[in-house]
Amino acid sequence: MISRRLRIDSVAVHAGREDLVELGVHALPIDLSSTNPLPGIETGGLSYEAMAGGGVPHAEGGAVYGRLWNPTVARFESALARMEHTETAVAFSSGMAAMTAAILATTRESGRGHIVAVRPLYGGTDHLLASGMLGAETTFCTAEGVAAALRPDTALVVLETPANPTLELVDIGAVVAAARGVPVLVDNTFATPILQNPAAFGASMVLHSATKYLGGHGDVIAGVIACDQETAAALRRVRAVTGALLHPLGAYLLHRGLATLPIRVRAQQENARRVAAWLSTHPSVSRVHYPELGGDPGGLLGRQMKGPGAMISVELRGGLDQAGRLTSGVGLFTHAVSLGGVDSLIQHPAALTHRPVAAEARPSPGLVRLSIGLEDPEDLIADLDQALHRPLGQARDRDPAPAPVRAGAAHA
Repeated sequence: MISRRLRIDSVAVHAGREDLVELGVHALPIDLSSTNPLPGIETGGLSYEAMAGGGVPHAEGGAVYGRLWNPTVARFESALARMEHTETAVAFSSGMAAMTAAILATTRESGRGHIVAVRPLYGGTDHLLASGMLGAETTFCTAEGVAAALRPDTALVVLETPANPTLELVDIGAVVAAARGVPVLVDNTFATPILQNPAAFGASMVLHSATKYLGGHGDVIAGVIACDQETAAALRRVRAVTGALLHPLGAYLLHRGLATLPIRVRAQQENARRVAAWLSTHPSVSRVHYPELGGDPGGLLGRQMKGPGAMISVELRGGLDQAGRLTSGVGLFTHAVSLGGVDSLIQHPAALTHRPVAAEARPSPGLVRLSIGLEDPEDLIADLDQALHRPLGQARDRDPAPAPVRAGAAHA
C-alpha cells in the first residue's frame, strides 16, 4: 500500500497499482473475461450473492461473471478514490449511467422520491431529472434556494461546479450545510480531482463523466462516482441489476490516463487563461464566462478550487448567426461535443448538449463553449480570430495545418 501522504501527482501515477509487483507485471493488466471458472457450487454462489448485494467477490468464490465485477475496473476505481480522497469509487459505462445509478440508489433504497437540483447543470442530467423517467420528482433552484426547496421526502441534492456551460462556481460546503443531512452529489467533471475535491467539503458523492478529462484522449466513454463504502454498495447493487459496469478496456484506458491527468490539466488551464484573456478584449465578444474573469463572486478560487480550469464560454454580440459562423469557421478547433481532451473543441450548447433543457434554463443562442487543449495558445487564438472576423457565408481558407472540421458529432 502506498503512503497516504503522497501528493496528487504521485498518487496519479501509482494509485491502483499496488498488486502489480505481486502479479509480476509492470504495465496495467487487462482482464477481459466475461465469465470466470467456479471453484464450487457453494463458494461460487456465495461470491455471486456478495457481488449482487453490492460487495466484492469472495477470495475463494472468484469473480463469477463480468457484469458484476472486474479486476481491471476495480484498479481504476481504487485509483480514482485515492485522488478524490474517498473510501472507494464505482465505475459505470457512461456518465449518464453513473447519474442514473445515483438517482436510483438514493431514491429507491431510501423510499424518498424527491430531488433538489441546482441549475445550471449538464443538459443530459437536467433532462433526466426534469423528465421524471426514473420515478423521482425534481425541484430546480439556485444554490441559495436549496434549503427552501427541501421536503421531507428529499433523497438527494445535485449540483455541478464549475457549472456546464456557464462556468458558475457553487459553494459546496454552503450547499451541504443547507441540505441538512440530505446526501449531496457534486459533478466534478470540469474541475477534475486535480483542481477540486468535493468530498473534502462534505459532498457524499463525487461524479465524473470520465469520458472527459480523466480519459483525456476522446477514445473512451465512462462514468465514475467516488464515495464511501455504504453508498458504493448501493450503487453497485444498481449497477449489477442494470448491467452498467464499465468495460475493462475502458477502465484500462482511464487508469492509464490518470497518470498524466495532473500535467494535462495544468497545461490546459494555462492555455485557457491566455485564450480567455484574449477573448475578453475581442470586439465580437460581449462576455467571457471564466472563473478568473469575474466569475468567482464568492471567492471560491483558492479556497475550494485550486484554479479556474480549461473550459471557457463566450457570449457573442452577433448571437446565433455569429455562433454558427464561429463554430463552422474554425480549423484548429474541432466543432464537436464533449470536452477535456488533449485537442481543443468548440460547440454550441443551446443547439446540442443543452437542447433538451427547458427553455427558461437553456443557454443563450449566442453562447459558445470552448474546451481548451494542449495546442499552442497563440495558434488557438489565431484560429478563433480568423473565424470571428469571417463574413457570413464565406468558406474557411483551407490551410493544410489545421485539422478539418468534423460534422455530425453525437450528443454528449
